[in-house]
Amino acid sequence: MEGDCLSCMKYLMFLFNFFIFLGGACLLGVGIWVIVDPTGFREIVAANPLLFTGAYIMLAMGAMLFLLGFLGCCGAIRENKCLLLFFFMFILLIFLAELSAAILAFIFRENLTREFFTKELKKHYLRNNDTDVFSSTWNSVMITFACCGVNGPEDFEAVPQLPYTSLERATPEACCQRELQSREGMIINREACLTGVERFQNRQGCYTVILNSFETYVYLAGALAIGVLAIELFAMIFAMCLFRGIQ
Repeated sequence: MEGDCLSCMKYLMFLFNFFIFLGGACLLGVGIWVIVDPTGFREIVAANPLLFTGAYIMLAMGAMLFLLGFLGCCGAIRENKCLLLFFFMFILLIFLAELSAAILAFIFRENLTREFFTKELKKHYLRNNDTDVFSSTWNSVMITFACCGVNGPEDFEAVPQLPYTSLERATPEACCQRELQSREGMIINREACLTGVERFQNRQGCYTVILNSFETYVYLAGALAIGVLAIELFAMIFAMCLFRGIQ
């Protein structure tokens, strides 16, 4: 009976580690996508130190879970006490690090509010200056998502105009409607857009557009994170049980 219980524990341990392996692969994939994504999301991450750090933490955590899931599977199948102890200690460290990251994300959640982005936009945006990372990032986002500013074109009323513009209301070109939503897309009516003709502008703010676009993925990521934490907890319990049961 004891042998059957140990065998059952071994295969449960293998199963949970297989899920950790898959979770690590998912986090690794998401981290790589955030860093190399060509649609402009990469520039947003690069412009915000908190998001930039978070992306690399996600990448590192994914790689570690990927490796440890593999080691846990090997330790369970081969009933190797050294691998099981090594697995338990590292999973415990990762578990504590993930809890710390969740607490920090909760503490610094105000950095992702509408008011924060509006303030930063009005403070740092330099319109069509593509040599400035912050401005180029915002222009890419507004073109890609067919949106304007954080709340709408009115966000740019407090942004200084370029000294050589002859237009009274210099709405950024990135807010103008295009035949194709990319930098190569032709602006439908540039002069009318820049002088404030609303039907040639993208009027919806980027905060709402992006929030709606990524809402499903945010909930999915949250559910995945909770699932990974639960699996790690059970894996640690099974690892210790299996470790104690191996003669």
